[in-house]
Amino acid sequence: MTYRIHPIVMGTKVFDKGMMTYQHDYGTPYTIPIYCWYLEGGEKKILVDTGEMRPVVSEEREKAIGGKIYGFEEGLARYGLAPEDIDIILHTHLHNDHCENDAKCVNAKIYVHEKELERIHDPHPLDFRYLEDYIEEVEENGQIVALTGDTEIAPGITMIHTPAHTEGGMSVRVDTDKGSVLICGFCTILENLYPPKSVTAMEMEVIPPGTNVNPYLAYETLVRAKTLVDHVLPLHEPKWASMETVPE
Repeated sequence: MTYRIHPIVMGTKVFDKGMMTYQHDYGTPYTIPIYCWYLEGGEKKILVDTGEMRPVVSEEREKAIGGKIYGFEEGLARYGLAPEDIDIILHTHLHNDHCENDAKCVNAKIYVHEKELERIHDPHPLDFRYLEDYIEEVEENGQIVALTGDTEIAPGITMIHTPAHTEGGMSVRVDTDKGSVLICGFCTILENLYPPKSVTAMEMEVIPPGTNVNPYLAYETLVRAKTLVDHVLPLHEPKWASMETVPE
């Protein structure tokens, strides 16, 4: 079974680039897209993450990422879908910008690592991105499936534990007609996985995410991720915002 991966921009963040690139490029303004990924193919309608509930839509932000920003319903409608049509949601993690629309998908089973559920209900003060309000309803409805490790979700789709950004981060391995693809479970851009010469000259193969719980583990997780598949899709890379399907 093979799938087509459609990145849909459902939000943005404007901040210091160092939030993405640990120990590098602090002081540089940067805009990242927040994606919901539709995995087209197979019997089930599958999303990876659900994006922001009320994204800021502006010409300036769309220009910065090179693509259009959608509301959740609007973005799904591009593929003839409504929230109630979604069968499965695969969560990279539970920071708010990745799960704000979960409750709209009333028929979906939602797969997430158990450590993310622990964190969202008992966050450390540093974990201000975890907001349990966004998942309480789907928990009450019995929609959550808690994972403890790597799990095959469907033929051609496997969730892989990659704790580079959060303890329960899960990347999604997808078989496509372009080869195997990894939608990263860690908040990165292409530069994290493929650093410039100024970084590789320091004998660094990757740059960990700017936000992480253990920079050494994050580094090793990124190095490992590049060995798992033919193509790696960093979770917040602006390049995907202008693309209908990735990889092209």
